[in-house]
Amino acid sequence: MAELVRAAEPFRFYSRLHLTELTGLRAAGLVQLVRLLKSVPGGSIYYHTHRFLQQHQYLSPEPPNDFAYWVREILSEEELGERLASIDIVQFSTIRSLRERIIATIEGYLVEHPGAKMRFPREGGEFHFKKAVSFILPTQHVSYDLREFVEILKRVTIGSIYFHIFEAKLRLEKGTNDFSNWIENSIGNESLAHSIARLDPYVYTLEDLRRTITDLIEREIG
Repeated sequence: MAELVRAAEPFRFYSRLHLTELTGLRAAGLVQLVRLLKSVPGGSIYYHTHRFLQQHQYLSPEPPNDFAYWVREILSEEELGERLASIDIVQFSTIRSLRERIIATIEGYLVEHPGAKMRFPREGGEFHFKKAVSFILPTQHVSYDLREFVEILKRVTIGSIYFHIFEAKLRLEKGTNDFSNWIENSIGNESLAHSIARLDPYVYTLEDLRRTITDLIEREIG
């Protein structure tokens, strides 16, 4: 049974502290926004597409990204705002590829609607780039099999769940979340690993995500 399989390598739970820093960069229109998007730190792209998740972890899922909000609400470019909001972040495994999609979306819109280049915000409505700075912290929790893993998963902070699901895949470019990676490569349960990897974490609150993953594992081990 799956719960009796001892991991080739134990799973070590980590958490993270998050700080927000101002970059000093700001955009006063779409042309300037694109130019800055090409050069701002990856931590800035991450912050503006994940800020809602980090600051409102218990509230409704499917948060809007800051770029979509600014374009729609401040520049009144509703069509472009919808295009940016519809970018499916879960499909990306690197900040670089996510950055490229955002830039391509805006540049494509500007080709179709050249007049949008002359759309500017009122004074004080510029887009201010910030960036996320994370400090990764080890916890005392280590699991050697799925039963230990799921019991720890029920107790760890949502900061730990956030780190292993979101940051590990996108910022650390691991290709998948830490839980699926360990279950597949150290436990050898490819089916369970893929079931967790197929979840769209952006449509859950973090507590709902914890419960969903816990349920998947408990059904597997019986």
